[in-house]
Amino acid sequence: MSLTMQSDPPRLSVVVPVKNEAGNIEALVAEIGHSCAGLAPFEVIYVDDGSTDATLATLRALQARNPWLRVVRHAGSGGQSGAVRSGVLRARAPVVATLDGDGQNDPSFIPILYAALDQGGPDVGLAQGQRIGRKGAWKQFQSRIANGVRGKILKDATRDTGCGLKVFRREVYLALPYFDALHRFMPALVTREGFGVVHRDVVDRPRFTGRSNYGMFDRLWVGILDLAGVWWLIRRRRPAPRAEEVGGSPRQSEGA
Repeated sequence: MSLTMQSDPPRLSVVVPVKNEAGNIEALVAEIGHSCAGLAPFEVIYVDDGSTDATLATLRALQARNPWLRVVRHAGSGGQSGAVRSGVLRARAPVVATLDGDGQNDPSFIPILYAALDQGGPDVGLAQGQRIGRKGAWKQFQSRIANGVRGKILKDATRDTGCGLKVFRREVYLALPYFDALHRFMPALVTREGFGVVHRDVVDRPRFTGRSNYGMFDRLWVGILDLAGVWWLIRRRRPAPRAEEVGGSPRQSEGA
């Protein structure tokens, strides 16, 4: 994509949180660029969550070849939800996609999720990926239990909320209450705000290299307090009253 194209406001911002993923960055950046070419102009925002390896240096080198690549850095690790939020806050597009930075999420599904969100219209706030073909029997077992319990409590009609592949409206995300692990509960919270959620199956891949640097929500005992908190938020929600201004202009009111 040319520098001239980058002067146009992006249609899509892709946010990728990473921590110590230097070995996975170059291949994934190339895949994202190829997969999102049909959605140009777009931007990709990598959020370096306090990495201690060559993650930042690798990203800076890639910026010279990819003008659509932006880099945000945390001085210390704030966790995956914090990294996602930092990226979304800096996003310039009205629609944001997220995916994990280890290569397990295939960016070729981003256009599919984008199309699902677009076809749903303004009443749909989130297109959620749901993984199939997950690697590892133990991961599958943990995920099945955690998602089963979560689904019974929150009734969010989502088989797999832990999938990092999501496409959503930026304004909807920013209306959600922020807390650690927010990105794991987005279907329930988007529904809470009165927006629809659509789902698409996505293929799970092995990591390119290395090992996971973030804890797995799939272990139910890690997310049980967050689950209780989200249940409380949903129970406490009241419809916001519709408001409209009547009468004179604000300046006239001030001088009255």
